[in-house]
Amino acid sequence: MDDQTPEEPQESERTQVSPDAQESSEILASAEPQEPVADPAPEPTEQAAEPLAAQSAEEPAAAPAAEAPQEFGAILAQFEQSTATEKKNDPQVGGKVSGTVISIGEDTTLVDIGTKSEAVIPTADLRDKEGKVTVEVGAKLEATVAGRDPETNALLLKRKISKNAAQAEAAAEIRRAFETQMTLEGRITGLNKGGLEVDVAGVRCFCPISQIENRFVEDASGYVGQTLTFRVLRFEEPTGSNRRPNIVLSRRSLLQEEADVRAAEVRATLSIGTVIIGHVTSLTTYGAFVDLGGVEGLLHVSEIGHSRLARPEDALAVGQEVEVQIIRIERAADDKRGERISLSRKALERDPWRDAPGRFPERSIVHGKVVRLETFGAFVELEPGLDGLLHISEIGNSSGRRLQHAREALSVGQELSVRVLGVDTARHRISLGLGDGSEDHHDDDLPEPPRAAPAGTFGSLGDFFKGRR
Repeated sequence: MDDQTPEEPQESERTQVSPDAQESSEILASAEPQEPVADPAPEPTEQAAEPLAAQSAEEPAAAPAAEAPQEFGAILAQFEQSTATEKKNDPQVGGKVSGTVISIGEDTTLVDIGTKSEAVIPTADLRDKEGKVTVEVGAKLEATVAGRDPETNALLLKRKISKNAAQAEAAAEIRRAFETQMTLEGRITGLNKGGLEVDVAGVRCFCPISQIENRFVEDASGYVGQTLTFRVLRFEEPTGSNRRPNIVLSRRSLLQEEADVRAAEVRATLSIGTVIIGHVTSLTTYGAFVDLGGVEGLLHVSEIGHSRLARPEDALAVGQEVEVQIIRIERAADDKRGERISLSRKALERDPWRDAPGRFPERSIVHGKVVRLETFGAFVELEPGLDGLLHISEIGNSSGRRLQHAREALSVGQELSVRVLGVDTARHRISLGLGDGSEDHHDDDLPEPPRAAPAGTFGSLGDFFKGRR
């Protein structure tokens, strides 16, 4: 049988491609990377088309087309997340930032503040009085976010108001500082009723005396001539005949913010038992307040020392440096006041009661000083922090008369010799008597007191007549 060459299929018999399939192929072709175009292969015959169709049914031809939208969706989600992170990391207007100088231009300086948004600062803010730039590339600087450039979307930074600006322009910059809570520098030129006059780039401002410090200031004359940093507390536009804006400044809020930061750092290191050095800030009748570095604690009068004190002034003074131990930290009822910290200096001192029985044995004669007088006796200081009670009966026996108060026989500050009758370390008590010990006796040597008649009886008739004699 002769080999016959298969006839080429007619045009109508070739595989027909639907318009939808053709469009999908074009989209898929555009999504896949382009490869160099090779010479076109001969079109498959009708017999060869059947294996290809079977192979196409087995392989998922639409898989690349399905993967393409997934990859695009992941990229889009990643982009949106990156954009959200960028906006979140950007500081708010009025916030303080620190960064590194990248480049210095004639008008603006580019600063890297650690965010994806660029930050620029006027170069004029970085010049000194002679017009020289005070920073160089790579230097660190701190500034305040004043806004955002609407064209470049870059963060605008400011360090100070230009001193060369006209008064109207300077007032406008002060108003922007008020709106953004940006800090500014001003020179105190004088005092007036209730506050200080401050010059800010040629604009006259006012700072109440209560806003110059975060504490009471009685005399503010020492601030005249100083250049300090302020925040605009109030800005009122000129009205009527008043051609100047009413500008009120505050330094107290800045100092308070700095103190709050330091207090938070110190508070994180404090715990019960911590020993710390502080300074006495004020004295009251019940103790002393001690600054621990931005946080204040109370040193109660009973915790100043083992010695009994009538007033804290007897042992402490304002400004004195003291070493104290934290004995209690309590949460205040008002959250704004933070914790109440109780301090003790007595806890760091040697307890004189620990070895008192060995140093003051019974029947020993010691010398002391009267420190307090009561109706029931006198307290005698044997050494700092160690007082003994000389009972009024002991004082009366020595004077030979009955006393109503210890001051009838003794006076505060009087020195005398006393005899130790007993030491109770658990109750922190020492019983004292007068005399050199030659009259000392035991309870067994005392005469037996008269026996009282039983309750509900009149006693014997003889007892009655004895009482009449």
